Amino acid sequence: MQPHVREEPKIAAAAEKQMRTWSRIDEISDRMLAIDGAEPAAKAVGPYVALSREAGAGGGLIAELIGQKLGWTVLGRSLLDRVSERYRIARPMLDLVDETKSNWALDVLGTWLDSHVVSHEKYVAHLRRVVLSAARTGRVVFVGRGAQFFLPRGEGLSIRIVAPEAYRAHNLAARRGIDETTARRMIRDVDEGRRAFIERYFHHDVADPHLYDVVINVEHRGPQQTAEAIIRLCADWLD
Repeated sequence: MQPHVREEPKIAAAAEKQMRTWSRIDEISDRMLAIDGAEPAAKAVGPYVALSREAGAGGGLIAELIGQKLGWTVLGRSLLDRVSERYRIARPMLDLVDETKSNWALDVLGTWLDSHVVSHEKYVAHLRRVVLSAARTGRVVFVGRGAQFFLPRGEGLSIRIVAPEAYRAHNLAARRGIDETTARRMIRDVDEGRRAFIERYFHHDVADPHLYDVVINVEHRGPQQTAEAIIRLCADWLD
């Protein structure tokens, strides 16, 4: 029993240290500079579209349609693949912290017990570096993950895709082969995780329309027309 007693102060100290580092994402990212090299210059960031989306609204599909039409790179969940490759983190581990509520047990005890576990704060710091690196090439469509908050506002378009819950639940149920009651529950869980993620690490309400250049209700337009409308916006902006 004595070894267990001796370990408790270490756990408490680790928890206290972890909570102190949760204050600001900029502070987290600054600590990465010594390891990962110089910060990409803001002026080097090329044109981009950052899509924020409600769960089930079809943001990923709309992004793919935009990317195909414009010939732009689309980075949604593939951002996790880039983080995994660049920082040698197991891909399933990133799924646990991607746009989810912060988990105290995972972030504190998990990283203390297993060096292969990645905390939410480290994930966001790594994500910031990968988003900035990708944006330097320009002509990128980012899907979610707070990408717009890492990037200079004037260099791209920030767009929010929304739709009524009934529309989103119907789409998700059809896509996943599940009933709409289950789909509604999944939508609410995903939306809550995304809301908590943005609030904790970027100090914003993801649903605040003032954060975006355009908010589009996809219910009546559908994914194709919504993508075409965004493409026209990009053309006007790039001209």
